[in-house]
Amino acid sequence: MFKPFVHLHNHTDCSFLDGAVRIKDLVSAAAKYKMPAVAITDHGGLFGLIEFYKEAKKAGIKPILGVEVYVAPDSRFNRTYAKDSRKYDHLILLA
Repeated sequence: MFKPFVHLHNHTDCSFLDGAVRIKDLVSAAAKYKMPAVAITDHGGLFGLIEFYKEAKKAGIKPILGVEVYVAPDSRFNRTYAKDSRKYDHLILLA
């Protein structure tokens, strides 16, 4: 029996720092594998969301819009890192 699967953490070529998949290729792969939905969670920006939304809708796939943000332990202006300090983390936000 087929069980649907949805990728919720993908970085596209619009992502800062990493990500190589083109939006059209991501949507095409999701359609090929009969995924009912797919998400993009690019690092630090929302630059690919409109293209992604349009491509997914055109392919009959539910677009899940997201971003991977950075969480700083103190302030975004404090960029020092000490071994004993809390580490910086990422947080996935989906809409």
